[in-house]
Amino acid sequence: MNRALLPSGWQRPKGYANGIAARGTIVMVAGQIGWNPARETFETDDFVSQTRQALANVMAVLAAGGALPEHIVRLTWYVTDKHEYLANLAGVGDAYRETIGRHFPTMTLVEVKALVEDRARVEIEATAIIPD
Repeated sequence: MNRALLPSGWQRPKGYANGIAARGTIVMVAGQIGWNPARETFETDDFVSQTRQALANVMAVLAAGGALPEHIVRLTWYVTDKHEYLANLAGVGDAYRETIGRHFPTMTLVEVKALVEDRARVEIEATAIIPD
């Protein structure tokens, strides 16, 4: 079983965990972007839509490894514009809950100058641990 870590005296974070203790089979997912993976084409340049697709792509790879959303222990998000991310928090939150549910692993968000695919607005990588 994965267990969220909250040091004594710390405020409970909103939408993520400060740390997770876990034991089991590790499933790592390379950065997934918001395109149709079967055609490797973007269907939209909308930030929230690309986020929803990137999360769906993460979940597809996790499922191929036998992992469920609750097995995710870490997500790293790379965005090309943190202001665009912040301006779309409600939509990003909706997309997250629709795809992953109410499981909140450790998360890091990094603003980058660009992603390898020029139209990509967001890239998300994941680590999951399937309990023994």
